[in-house]
Formats: sequence, structure tokens, C-alpha cells
Amino acid sequence: MTLQFIHDNRGNTTGVYIPIEEWQLLKTKYADLQKEETENVEEPAPWQKQIIEERLNDYYKNPNDVGDFDKTIDDVEESI
Repeated sequence: MTLQFIHDNRGNTTGVYIPIEEWQLLKTKYADLQKEETENVEEPAPWQKQIIEERLNDYYKNPNDVGDFDKTIDDVEESI
């Protein structure tokens, strides 16, 4: 199995990435995983949905008025 471990900026392991093909195989081998995947999905709260809708509407009104993701991340990392 090809697992990739995800680490935070302090080197602590915070998660594991499993390629989708291997995840599909695991779900067929262990039926409870399929159940777990479908039952434990949390819907966003109504206030979160409202924020998402407002931001999408803003984007659709002004699609050229957006920031560059990579530059924003660089700016955040420099300010830390």
C-alpha cells in the first residue's frame, strides 16, 4: 500500500493520504469502511452555507476581482 503521511509545520503527523484506487479496494475488503464513509459525512451548518453562497455570488459578479492563491499563501507564511 502506498501511503503518504501528512505533517504540520512542526513535523507532527496529522493525517494519512491513501490513493483513491487503494481506498476503493479497502472498501470492498472491509464493508464497514463503506458504511463509515457514507454515514459520517457532516453537512455544513446553515450559517456556513450562507457564507459560501455569499462568496460564490460575489465571485460570479466580479470573477476578475480575486487574489492569487499562491501569492496569498506566501504572504501568510511570511507574516508568521
